[in-house]
Amino acid sequence: MNRTFSKLAGTAVLAIVGFEPIVFSADKPANVPEGYKLLYSQSFEDEASRKDFRMTDPEAWKFSKEEKGGAMELVKQSNYKPAVRSPVNIALVADKVFGDFILEADMIQTGKEYGHRDMCLFFGMKEPTKFYYAHIATAADPNAHNIFIVNDKPRTNIAKETTKGVNWGLGVWHKVRLERKNSDGSIKVYFDDMTKPIMVAENKTFEKGYLGFGSFDDTGKVDNIRIWGPSVETKPTELFSKP
Repeated sequence: MNRTFSKLAGTAVLAIVGFEPIVFSADKPANVPEGYKLLYSQSFEDEASRKDFRMTDPEAWKFSKEEKGGAMELVKQSNYKPAVRSPVNIALVADKVFGDFILEADMIQTGKEYGHRDMCLFFGMKEPTKFYYAHIATAADPNAHNIFIVNDKPRTNIAKETTKGVNWGLGVWHKVRLERKNSDGSIKVYFDDMTKPIMVAENKTFEKGYLGFGSFDDTGKVDNIRIWGPSVETKPTELFSKP
């Protein structure tokens, strides 16, 4: 994946063809609905970018400077014990509550290869025991590579469609996309191919909540976050800790 182009999101790139200027922008891809606007973006240009998040354990996350720009990196297991069986490593976008939305980001998995090797997308989070998450893993089974709900009890899978898993590879960045629409309860997750979802679910339990990134119990990085939607609610995040 060419992450250099992704870093241009939010910046118009001008090409001159004859005398006619053509403007390309990564801010709003063609598959974002009318009425949606860019509500949040983060490309991790410096250490201060971590302040946008609330984490189960700030010591587990660091700013990672790379050849093609920065990223936020999960470097170890969080010192956090959830009240019910659910992911340990969570970093939420602070002070923003999303209803309908489309989220895109670049993610890389830095752990060892095994069936449950994962990275996660969190959404609809109201409390540490009330939220959804998409577990994107190497191999699907009842506890992996699925969309889950945590509702005051251990996570329960709710996807009605999934693939057999994904190939995270070694040192490979991937583009992920999460779509949430409350009117029909739809949840769709995409991985590299933005035309065909790897997971589909329908659930209306949590209509609004915080969004975030992380892993059940692995390590990885996230970069080039973009979130579109009709609107966003500003609400101080009282969950977890400031970096």
